[in-house]
Amino acid sequence: MDSRQSVTDLEPAVRSSPLDTPVTLTPVDWNNKKLFSLFWPLIIEQLLVVMIGIVDMVMVSSVGEHAVSGISLVETINFLIITSFNAIATGGSVVASQYLGRREEKNACGSARQLVYISVFISVILMVATIFTRRLMLRGIFGHIADDVMNSADIYFLFIALSYPFLALYTSAAALFRCMGNSKVPMRAVIVINIFNIGANALFIYVFKLGVAGAAMSTFIGRVITAAILIFVLIKDKTRIINLCGIMKVKLEGAMIKRILNIGIPSGLESSMFQIGKILITRIFTMFGTAAIAANAVGATINSLAFMPGSGYGIGLLIIVGQCIGAGDYLAAKRYTKKIMLLSYATYFIININIFIFMKPIIGIFNLSAEAAELCELFLRIHCITSTLFWCPSFVLPNALKAAGDARYVMIVAVCTMWLVRVCSAFFMAFTLGFGPVAVYLAMGADFLFRGIFFLKRWLSNKWIDKKVI
Repeated sequence: MDSRQSVTDLEPAVRSSPLDTPVTLTPVDWNNKKLFSLFWPLIIEQLLVVMIGIVDMVMVSSVGEHAVSGISLVETINFLIITSFNAIATGGSVVASQYLGRREEKNACGSARQLVYISVFISVILMVATIFTRRLMLRGIFGHIADDVMNSADIYFLFIALSYPFLALYTSAAALFRCMGNSKVPMRAVIVINIFNIGANALFIYVFKLGVAGAAMSTFIGRVITAAILIFVLIKDKTRIINLCGIMKVKLEGAMIKRILNIGIPSGLESSMFQIGKILITRIFTMFGTAAIAANAVGATINSLAFMPGSGYGIGLLIIVGQCIGAGDYLAAKRYTKKIMLLSYATYFIININIFIFMKPIIGIFNLSAEAAELCELFLRIHCITSTLFWCPSFVLPNALKAAGDARYVMIVAVCTMWLVRVCSAFFMAFTLGFGPVAVYLAMGADFLFRGIFFLKRWLSNKWIDKKVI
């Protein structure tokens, strides 16, 4: 099928888009069976990733509040650092997926090797920088911290920083498996991490009495094991469409690295600025007392579980649209995007309607005070309505734009709406208008609305077709 012929039925704006010299390609076919096989492991994987953090917090709570507080502070910074690994993996996924769409398996393998090289290089730099500046980072971001909390955070941060190279390897390897349509292997790896994490936590915390160090050690060892398994499989199994055979003979390819970073850097900046904005907004809750802080903590935990299926759809959309773009099949890219967006909306509606109905018993699990529970209900009601309407186009759809190489536009919109809409309006409504902490959730909904409008408009304009990755 000629790559030009795949867009002949689109509107004139698409037909006139500059395309490369046509090549004969096999159409990308993601039937319902393949879609189901891709998405159910992705969704379970995303849920399990969140559960790792929750289990850590619950099990280490036996050590004391200082341990829980120390870990929570580290995880706030840690999530910001991890976005760089996810961003580079996103860039590698887009490049490898487009090569697979063009049936250029050799180049897909080449991009996989470069992805691993870049990820390891960046993770080692971040590891060294974090080890030597971790106390400065903690005090610089959070100000004065009690000594026992600081000691817990310091110990936890050290082990977590040492695990960065292995986390980067796992993130890259998992992305490569997903590019091949195999999301079951990363899911099984996360299951292994969860099982190991629970067992190791119990051993190190309850038996050996290692406290925070025990929780950190179990996380470190788990990341080493899973990274080693995935990388080993990709190196040894030469039958896979994407493999890492010959990776030990290090050869850097500037052009390929540039393609990956053209997607990865904007994605990283987008995620980083988003997380910084979230950290800044969180300070609003501290200004309204313990009840507001506790209500938001519970609300954020419930919402994080609700978001995970949508995150899985977004990752899958990145792979599918990337393959369609690589094959020059823009009609298929539009068709699959529409289908996955509908699936996302349906799934998110089911999740939120259940949260809305069973809100009181869910909140009751966390033993909040009456004031905090009432606030949490209000937060969740606002969030269920706004996120059901606007979250999918604002967080799932941009993955289709990234897959087409339109990552810079996604970054600009995400950063602008985060800071101009969410951050500014949250502080304005909270203090100037006197809405209090509920302003954060109203501002969040406004952010969903505006970024969704911009992303949907961009997708319908077909300007993403003019972008080039490979």
